[in-house]
Amino acid sequence: MAIRFDRPVSSAARVSRLLGAFSLVLALAVMIAHRFGGLATPYLVLLLIAAVGCALLAALLAAVGLRSLWMTGAEGGLAALAALIYAAFPLALGASAVERYMTLPDIYDVSTDPVSVPDWLSPPKADQIWLKRNPEVTPEDREKQMAAYPELTGRRYEGALDRVLEAVRKVAKQSGFTITRSSGDTEPGRDLEDKSLKPQPGDDAVADAPDIVPVPTPRPYDDDVAKLIRGANGVTLQATTRTLILGLRFDILIRLREEAETTFVDIRVASRYGQHDLGFSAAIADDYLKALDAELLGIAGG
Repeated sequence: MAIRFDRPVSSAARVSRLLGAFSLVLALAVMIAHRFGGLATPYLVLLLIAAVGCALLAALLAAVGLRSLWMTGAEGGLAALAALIYAAFPLALGASAVERYMTLPDIYDVSTDPVSVPDWLSPPKADQIWLKRNPEVTPEDREKQMAAYPELTGRRYEGALDRVLEAVRKVAKQSGFTITRSSGDTEPGRDLEDKSLKPQPGDDAVADAPDIVPVPTPRPYDDDVAKLIRGANGVTLQATTRTLILGLRFDILIRLREEAETTFVDIRVASRYGQHDLGFSAAIADDYLKALDAELLGIAGG
């Protein structure tokens, strides 16, 4: 009489496959809904945490299924392998977020000028829902920024403000920035008496008078009032942007100041949600400044 051996079946492996598939579908669905739909960022974070939790549980059950396969030859090896494949993306996403959260400072606002931070033209406002954060950026936050991102500094360019402004706008468009507000002038105003007057026919003017009358250049005073007037010659642009994959929203402020024969550019980037930006703000600012350096290659200064 033949003896028939029935292989045991690993229930853990089968459940792991279902959980792994669910975690992958959930992660992709909420990312698409946030990037192209109206899902708010706090809900994105909450649902991604749930997806990562399901993926982690699926990986643990898959490990149990593989152990049963090794020890007793239980069926479920393919199901456990499929679960690990499904859970790979949510787990990688969660591991990257945890690594950034643990190694980078818990700040959401960075500036290339941490001492005289550019002021928002229109302060960003967003309902944090369950993502609570300190509405005020403290000096301790600026110290954390300088310790974590010492290379994040402003740029000085040997060029007129209008030329640098043109490059700033061009690079902002290439970087996916949407400029929402602006303030300031591209050049200082001129008084009416400084404009040349062309003699009209019939006037008692010399026929061979030049069209352009040279105006004496004023003496370059260095008192406090003169510095204030020169310092007022600047431009501030406020913009918004979103990250490519997750679609996280960030607010941006770019300040241009004309100083003597140079133009100084500062940038401020802030995450719209949460206390911790996971390093995205500094990355956005650094990428923009590098692109601006490339656009204005040859006139960048220290």
